[in-house]
Parts: sequence; structure tokens; C-alpha cells
Amino acid sequence: MRVKGRGIAAVSYPTGMNLGGDPTSAIIIAQPGGTFSVLLSSVEMGQGIRTAMAQIAAEFIGVNVVNIEIKLSDTDVTPYDAGSFASRSTHRAGNAIKIAAMEVRRSILNIAAKELEEPIQNLEIKQGQVFVKQNPSRKISVEKVIELAMSKYSTTIVGQGFYTKPKSFVDPDTGACDPHSAMGHACAVVDVEVDIETGEVEVKKLVLAIEAGLIVNPALVLNQAIGGAVMSITHVLTETVYPYYPSYEYQAKSFNDYIIAKASSVPSIEVILVSNHFAESEWIFKGVGEMVVTAPTAAIVDAIFDAIGVWLTDLPITPEKILRALEEKRIV
Repeated sequence: MRVKGRGIAAVSYPTGMNLGGDPTSAIIIAQPGGTFSVLLSSVEMGQGIRTAMAQIAAEFIGVNVVNIEIKLSDTDVTPYDAGSFASRSTHRAGNAIKIAAMEVRRSILNIAAKELEEPIQNLEIKQGQVFVKQNPSRKISVEKVIELAMSKYSTTIVGQGFYTKPKSFVDPDTGACDPHSAMGHACAVVDVEVDIETGEVEVKKLVLAIEAGLIVNPALVLNQAIGGAVMSITHVLTETVYPYYPSYEYQAKSFNDYIIAKASSVPSIEVILVSNHFAESEWIFKGVGEMVVTAPTAAIVDAIFDAIGVWLTDLPITPEKILRALEEKRIV
């Protein structure tokens, strides 16, 4: 016999940490040919930081994203970064890159103003062209400006950015502090079916709504959300190294024993992205990585309770645990 349940869970998730600054640095160097090298020590772990950071640099310099080359994680030459953790990379590195890109932009406009004989405030940069706002036909390419910077003005166009969250100390009287930079928000709704004869749980549908400030690349966030949702399913139902902890019996020693979701066991997943351009974050980027796991995890546990009427909070919720809980419920 199979019984149905629905669970709902919401999370407000902080971006970064309150470790006395939690900083990230970035350097952008203009290269001959009109390209820009972005030096950054954040780590690409599959979350798409190369793409997102290139988009941010291109947006604030005023060039096409193909003109941006992201050079990551050789800390012999790349500037300091506190680390890729706490869902912080887009917020910290994105803000550092914006600062560096704005410095590069100012240098480009300064040289272009001399060449076009126009005040800087009359100029704009878009799609790799510097032009006079009131007369767009009067223009000079960013590539030409970089060439002139080196050949005519004897300078290199470089921007440096450093972003940190100032440490927030705890008020001894109230306990108040501001330990994070921006709160991301997520809500998950999950439908499950539980076989009360075998204890097996099947997640039938999962809906996940995410608010993450200005979403730089929706496709990346969408796929990260789906990946996080699948992780949450296996967190709740199967993943364990020591199934009888604290006993070490039957320890999982390979992926034959450590069970994760197969493609065939992934349910219908719907992701709703809410892009908030007026977020409380200083420059509107927020973290995504961890909250896409936490909300579905709690919602699945809630859905199992809704189905069988017993709270199970020791993960993973295996068929054995469900059958024992149902037996105890009948005895009581």
C-alpha cells in the first residue's frame, strides 16, 4: 500500500562568512588585440564561475564577453581570495571584478576623451566601441584605445578590485550582529509516495523557487538548482558511510555501497528563478550553491511525515527506519 505526502520548506541563506573581512581580490589587464585578462583566485568546481565572472567583467567594461579571458587559481600570480565556500564566489568575486572593471573603464574613457576631443561625461562604451552619446558616429574602438595607451601614452590599462564584508561584532547587550552580506531565499514543495509495506520512498515531484538577487546567468543557476535538488534527495534517502553509526559495521567502501541517485530515479523537477534587482546585497549578487540543497532536504523530510504521520530526523531515512517507526507507532 502506498501513501502520499506533501512537504514544504523555506530557507533564508547567508552569502559568505563573518571572518574579519572574508575578502576577494581581482586584477584586470588590457591586452593587445582588445582582450582583457581577469586574474582571480576563486575556484571553478563546475558551478560556472568562469562564465559568470566573464559576463560581469564584460558588462562593466563595456565589451563583448568573448573579449574576456578568466585566469583562475594559480596563486603564484593571481591575487588573494579567502576561498570558494559559503556560497560566496559570485558575490565576493563579482564585486571585486566590478571594481576592477570600473577602473579599466575609466582609463579607457580617459584616453578616448583625448582622442575624440570630448569630455569624459559625453562618452559611452558599448559592445567594444567608445562613442559620443549625442553623435554615435564619432567613435573609437576599445581595441584602438588599448593600442594607443601603449604606443602613444606609454601606459598599461589595468584595474584592481578588492571586495570585503566588514566584520560585524556582536552587541554584548542585544546579541545583534550582521554576519553576512546578503540573504538568498528559497522555497521547496515536494510530493512523495511511501510504500508502508516495504518502507520505500519515491519522490514524485519537486518544485524549487529561488531568489538570488541579480541572476547573472539563469541557465547556470537553473542547472545548479537541479543538481542541488538531486543531491538533497540522496541526502535524505540513501547517502551514508556508516548506516549503523556509531557502529562501523557495514561501512560503505565504494560506490557499490554508497548509494546516490541514478538518472532513472530523478523525479519531475521544476525550478522557478526570481531575479531581484533591488536586493539588500551591496551590488545585488547573492549566493546560490548551498540553499538549493537545504530547502528540498527539509521539504522531503516534511513530506514523509505528512505521508506516514511519524517524524524521522536521522538521515538517511531508509526503508528500515520507516518500517521500525511505523511499528513503534502501531505499538504505541
